[in-house]
This record gives sequence, C-alpha cells and structure tokens, in this order.
Amino acid sequence: MIAQKISLKKTIHGACHLISGSLEIRRYASPRVSYQRLYHKSTRVLRQLNGGAEKRLPCSILTDIDLIESIPLEDVRNFCIVAHVDHGKSSLASRILELTGNLGVEQQWAAIEHAGWTDRYKKPTLHSNHKSVLAAADKEQIELLDTLAVERERGITVKASAATMLYPHPSAKGPNGVLLLNLIDTPGHIDFGTEVTRTLSSVQGAVLLFDAAQGPQAQSISVHEKAKKMDNVKTIIPVLTKVDLPAARTLDVSLSVSELFDHDPDTILHTSARSRIGISDVLDAVCKDIPPPVKLPDDDDKILRAKVVDSWFEPQRGVVCLVQVLSGELHEACRVSIIEPYKNAASSRTPDLSEHWSNAKEHYSIQDVGLVLPKRLRTKRIRRGQLGYVIVGLRDPRQAKPGAIMTLQKDLGTVLNMHLPRPSIFEENASKSVLYASVHPMEGEGFDDLAAAVDRLALNDTGLEIHRTAGNSNSDGGPFLGPGLRVGFQGLLHVEVFQQRLADEQGLKAIVTPPKVPYRVTYLPSKSNKRSYDAPETEIIEDLSKWPGQGVRFKVEEPMVDVRIMAPIDYAGSIMDLIKRKRGVDMESKPIDEYTFLFTAVMPWGEVVTSFFDDLKNCSAGYASFDYKESDPPFRESNLCKVDIVLNGDVVDPLAFVCHKDSAYEQGKAVCKKLQDVLPRQQFVTVIQAKADSKIVASERIRAYRKDVLKTGGSKTVGGGDITRKKKLLEKQKKGKKRAQSTGRVTLSQAAFNSVISR
Repeated sequence: MIAQKISLKKTIHGACHLISGSLEIRRYASPRVSYQRLYHKSTRVLRQLNGGAEKRLPCSILTDIDLIESIPLEDVRNFCIVAHVDHGKSSLASRILELTGNLGVEQQWAAIEHAGWTDRYKKPTLHSNHKSVLAAADKEQIELLDTLAVERERGITVKASAATMLYPHPSAKGPNGVLLLNLIDTPGHIDFGTEVTRTLSSVQGAVLLFDAAQGPQAQSISVHEKAKKMDNVKTIIPVLTKVDLPAARTLDVSLSVSELFDHDPDTILHTSARSRIGISDVLDAVCKDIPPPVKLPDDDDKILRAKVVDSWFEPQRGVVCLVQVLSGELHEACRVSIIEPYKNAASSRTPDLSEHWSNAKEHYSIQDVGLVLPKRLRTKRIRRGQLGYVIVGLRDPRQAKPGAIMTLQKDLGTVLNMHLPRPSIFEENASKSVLYASVHPMEGEGFDDLAAAVDRLALNDTGLEIHRTAGNSNSDGGPFLGPGLRVGFQGLLHVEVFQQRLADEQGLKAIVTPPKVPYRVTYLPSKSNKRSYDAPETEIIEDLSKWPGQGVRFKVEEPMVDVRIMAPIDYAGSIMDLIKRKRGVDMESKPIDEYTFLFTAVMPWGEVVTSFFDDLKNCSAGYASFDYKESDPPFRESNLCKVDIVLNGDVVDPLAFVCHKDSAYEQGKAVCKKLQDVLPRQQFVTVIQAKADSKIVASERIRAYRKDVLKTGGSKTVGGGDITRKKKLLEKQKKGKKRAQSTGRVTLSQAAFNSVISR
C-alpha cells in the first residue's frame, strides 16, 4: 500500500495531497509540528482511505505513554462504575484494563483475539512465557483494584480505586486518534456511600451495572438517584452483567431496568467479565456518550488548580494524594500550597470567593508525580484533564483532605480570587455519621498511638467522624475501658471494616463499643427538678452516659429511616412480618416484575442497626437486599427507655442501649444471657443485671472457680473426719470469694460488646 512503498516524507505530503481540502490534515501541517506527529495523523487517514489496510500495534499506556502529551481536553473521558454490591464492578474494570493494555501486552492481545480484532492490529512481540501469563489471567482479576487486605478477604470493595487508560476511538479529535480514559471503581455497599458520592463529583458519566440473574436491587436505585442529583454527571450508561450465567434473565431484567430507570431496553449493553463479552461495547459507549470535562470559566491553562480526589497514608512516603488537574500543569520540584474549603462553603449562596477557603500558610516541594494504572507510573508531570498521584512529603493526614485544591505557591494569591470548585450540599450531607461508637486501646497507655492511627485511616475514609475525649481514666469508657475516641460511622459494616483495617494497616488492635444512634431529647417543665436558665430545651444525645436521669421529665425522639427492600415474591410474607416486628410503619409494596417485589417502610434507625440485616437474610434465604436513607421528618417521638448493664454492682456505660419500653425485659434478658456465655469465668461470682427505669428486669450469674479446700494433696481429707475443721476452711474460703468479688475486675472483650449489637 501507499504507506509501505514511499518514505516518511512522501507519506506525509501524499496524504496531504489526497485530502488537500481537508482541514483535518492542514491543521497539523505547520513547521512547529514534528514529522513524527504528522505521520501518526496521516497514516490514520490513509488507513481510512485504504479501507484499513495498514495494521498498527495495539495502543497501550504502557508502550505509548508519550501520546498523552498531545491529547487535548476534548479527548478526556472521566467515568466511574457503580452498582449494587456483588454485581461485578471490579470484574468488569479488570477486563477493561486488560483490553486497553494496562495489564501488559500478552493479556491485551488475548483480549483482542477474543474480541475478533486481529485484522485491525499487528501482533506484538510476546514474552517467552506468555502462555503461562494468559493461563493465569484467564479469570478476571478483581484484586487489581481491590488493594486493601480487608477487600480481598471479604470479597467486597470498600475503597474507590482509579486507573488511567488510552483507547483509540473515532470520536477522538487529537492528532493520534486516542482518548484518555480515567476510570474509578466504587464500592457497592451502602455503608460506603460517601466513596460513591465523592467519586461521582469528579466524573462526567457513570456506568450502572445490573446483574442479569438478580436484576435491579435496592442499592441500584440508590446509586442511580445519587448520580441523577449530581449536576456534573451528564450520562448514565446501563449495562447488564453476567449474561452468560444459566440463570440469567436478560429480557426480563432489561424490561425492569427500563421501567424503573426510564432507559430504552435496546440501549442496555450486555456484558460478561468471565467470558469477555461486550467489553469493547462498554468502552465505545463511554467514548461516544460521556462528554469531556468542561473548562473552568477563567481557565488559561497556565495557573495550576488540582483537586484532591483521594488520599492515603504510606509509612515510607507519607501522604499520597490522588489529584485531578483542572487547569495548568503539575510537575516535580515545584512548590505547591494546599487550600481547603470552609465547612460552610457549600451552604453559602455567594460566589466562589477567597473567604470560603482557608489560606494554607505552608508550602511543599513535589517529590514524585505520575499516573495510576492502577499501579503507579512515574511521569514527572501531569497536565490538565489527567488524574494522577502526587507525593509532597506530608506526614499529617489532615493537611490533604479530599476536596482540597492544590496550586503553585507563587500563584496562591491569584488562585484565591479565581473560580474554585467547592463541595456541593449533597456531598457534605453524604458524610454525616449515622452511628457513633467509642474506640479504646487494648492497653490504657496506647491511647496516643491509637489516635494517630485513626487519623491516618480517616484521611481516605471520609465517612469517619472523629471526636477526641479527655484523657483521664474515666472518660467515655469508665473504669472498664479508660480513655478513648468518639467515632462516627456510616453503618455496622463500616464499623467492622474500620476495626479490621486498623489491625491490618496500622497494626493496632482496639476495642469498639456497641454503636449508638443519636436521639433527640426535649426537656419538659418540672417543679421538682428545675433546669438552669441557659440550659437548652432540646439536645441531641449520642453518648448514653448523658441520658437524663430519674426525676427528669422529658420526651425522646428516635431517628427514622426510609427502608427500601427488594426480594423475590416468595418471601413477601416473612419480610412484611419482619418489618412489623421491627416497629416499621407506612409499609408499602409493589411488584417490579413477575419475580421481584419492592417493599418500602419507615423504620426506627435503632432497630435497623442491631440485627435487621441478618434477620432479613435469614427470612429471605439470602436473596433480599435493602438500602436506607434519612426519613422526612428525620425524628419521631416514641416510648423509649435506657437499659443499663450492671456487672457486680458497677454500671458499664459502653454496654448500655436504648429500646422500646415494651421490649426492655426481652432485650435485657438476651444481652445478659449472651454476656454469661462470653465473659470469662473468674475466681469470684460475676453477677450480670439489666436495669431499666431503676428496676432490675433481668439477671444472670457466672459461677466462680472453686478450689476444693478439704483436700490437702492427693486424696487425703482434711481434719480426719472432724466437721468443725471442715466448716472453718469453707467459711474462710467464702469470705475470700466475697472480698474478691468486691475488689475484683471483670475483663471485657470485644465479644462482650458484640453481644449488645446482636441482641
């Protein structure tokens, strides 16, 4: 063909002559443009004219990293993958990385062969052991983006992960015909919804997955609503996954998605990560339907403004930031400042002015910068439209929170008066804690290490809300636990993952008390117990040690949530009974299709966070899914009481809980029984009591270890048959046990606190 018969220079001029009227070539035919760059453009046009006769090697960011310098902002696509838990987000992401070449030449060529694209590309030189590499990669590699130990152990995604790719597509406007794709994989569980919200604020499109066997689930509706509320998310691409399963209901699920989310059934893509079906269709839809990021209003591409999307702590390098460059260029050795929005910036109606941003007095020198593939690739600089990592030597995690803006130190004064993206009200509300628990070190002197470790975890877990308590021995945990931290969480799974990450990543084991929901208490007028003049009439109680005592007249309101449950129709009766047992009201149900029902109800949040999820799975054989959101109004008055747990006469505040008065005896008895099973046996009797409204409603005892004092050794009996000698020894033992019971200390383990959660 033409490109094979003539030289490089003749190829360029020949291409220009063939399409002399085309602005596409003349636009790049200038003295300032290198022949190599023009050659890429001309050969692409020649391939189009010749019916694609010339083959080229597959494009990959590993082999064609130099192409990113010539990719304009119009050829950038920022998108994320969202779905219900276990609907195949990480599996699809791994296949996308495979097809785009981020995992290596061998795996990319295997994906090309499976897609039937061997006529488009020239076969690359493969490694000698490429067959073993392909055999190992035949199954989707979900661990590529699930990098945390807790993610691999539990098989779920709890942390959003990013990757940058190159993908050739006809919609590209740049000289090389290649698009720059920034992919972010998100968690699916509702407890990590803040990760999804933060990710959606940084992209222009989302790929919404649905399991072809299960159909739409509760969290599918939730993430779709979040994406719709984001002004920057312009496109939502519906995709069916696992279409190769024998149980797949492709047509039925497509119709359900169409009815629930108002999508044309013909536009829903069908994929399977296991069989590599439809992977290229997803990429083509992303390139075609998702718009590029919009330039800032005052963007001159000179002044650096980079948004911190995520950050994490590494012991050797310190704080690592994942940034999205909005304008300008970020390169190594330059000095930068980090400015953060004030907390009330989103609620203000004034324009983006400097009063909404805290001016960072410190500045740092950039040590390392590059792209995430998802492994880090050092490029020494990143420019507008790119998503990359930055290391500036930060040791304090609080100095680089997500949402902050990184700019050059010399331009700080100018940037404060320019357009700066700030978090929306929806983003700020998404990080509100719904559960509160106390975190205590195993040893009393380990409080400082615990506080530092929790701060590092909070850097890349915006769902955590940390309040430091006083450092005395009775703060928050009482005499049983000592000093601790008050931490807000997004749900029970969030609590479990936090505890496991604390042990895996920071090497610390801690005791986490049973999570409590916030209650609103309104004090009523009382002649016998008058409050001070400046005391508030209404307050939110998160710590039950501040619960009003006896003799105080008050009313209490509990937080309510709107619960949405999706389950097979066969389990409708048992699910409705469960909702009634958990004091749910305003229950409604409607069919989604001939197999699935959608149940909605308003329920007390305190009932949901105990054992509701386990009970729901039990009564539906594991098929039901649910999500929740704050109800309107968020609080409702109820007849509640506080139940204290007493060990040998000492009230253990961390074990206290609040329940409806009608179920105080039942739940108090259940907790006492579980504590009897998990508390260690002592040399003295342990008395476990549950007390509600100053009345003992339940009680259990743990028998003490008892030494046979009538034996002196072997089988010899004391006293030779004299009863007075025996009685004297037994009475002495009895007094010692009584003295030990008054001075002894009961050791509380994590299992003791878990018994209150699953009561």
